[in-house]
Amino acid sequence: MTRWNLIIPERTDRAVRTYLARTGGKKGDLSRFVDEAVRRRVLDLTVREIKDRNAGYDQQEILDVIDEEVDAARADRS
Repeated sequence: MTRWNLIIPERTDRAVRTYLARTGGKKGDLSRFVDEAVRRRVLDLTVREIKDRNAGYDQQEILDVIDEEVDAARADRS
């Protein structure tokens, strides 16, 4: 585990803590909430980057490449 020191607007802090209290939050829930939010945001940004990078390609071309790679991975596993 890594400890972070974050500066959060008071309004955001209050909103998250109110939500956690209203939903029966326990010790450690704030850390879990932030961890999940950060992981989701990183995933969203990664997906957006990939979509932007692939925007110039034909969708069928992308699906064909995916199928080829999946088939190759399955063949390697056998």
